[in-house]
Amino acid sequence: MKKNLAEFIGTFGLVLGGCGSAVLAAGIPDLGIAYAGVALAFGLTVLVGVYGLGHISGAHFNPAVTLGLLAGGRTESKTVLPYIISQILGAILAAAVIYVIASGAPGFGIDNSQAGAFAANGYGDLSPHGYGVLAAVVAEFVLTFMFLIVIMGATDERAPKGFAGLAIGLTLTLIHLISIPVTNTSVNPARSISQAIFAGGGYIGQLWLFILVPIAGAMCAGWVYKAFLSADEE
Repeated sequence: MKKNLAEFIGTFGLVLGGCGSAVLAAGIPDLGIAYAGVALAFGLTVLVGVYGLGHISGAHFNPAVTLGLLAGGRTESKTVLPYIISQILGAILAAAVIYVIASGAPGFGIDNSQAGAFAANGYGDLSPHGYGVLAAVVAEFVLTFMFLIVIMGATDERAPKGFAGLAIGLTLTLIHLISIPVTNTSVNPARSISQAIFAGGGYIGQLWLFILVPIAGAMCAGWVYKAFLSADEE
């Protein structure tokens, strides 16, 4: 229960910090934090989450990470479903909190025909810069793959101790700097589900990509690391 609660709280913090910054702080004329600020917000929430909760649950905060670590032999199968449920519930609660706060502004509303509405992920007309489905698939797969390689490497017994959170947080920042214009950056099915629920419309129909592709990229990375980069292989 402690581990599941840590995953719930950590994923809540990730969505509140990352998506909250996108909804509340990114679009303010002349004062907003823009793409770079949102990217940094996602990276910082993971960084502090790893150091604050990693010793309890491993600080996955992401169903794709959980399944990638399963493929890499770093977590037990019995933890997978409870972790994923906890992550999705934490993300949805964070999205609800963001909605309540955002709705306090005059004229607030969610236009689900607009790209990036409520920090949701999309492709085609719902991509921030109109990128198509192939670009979205490639971006989400490759970037989640690389994210898991860094996670596996930074937490390897051979890696320098105490720096995993920094490496993982900075990697997530870089991932967002690359792909916010493409898909609004998912690499995390829980984060995508939570925002799509509130954005609605076409975002629900596009969720398949932001659930299946990050999971595929993460599990491939877990297998590759275990097969070719692990201490046993060395």
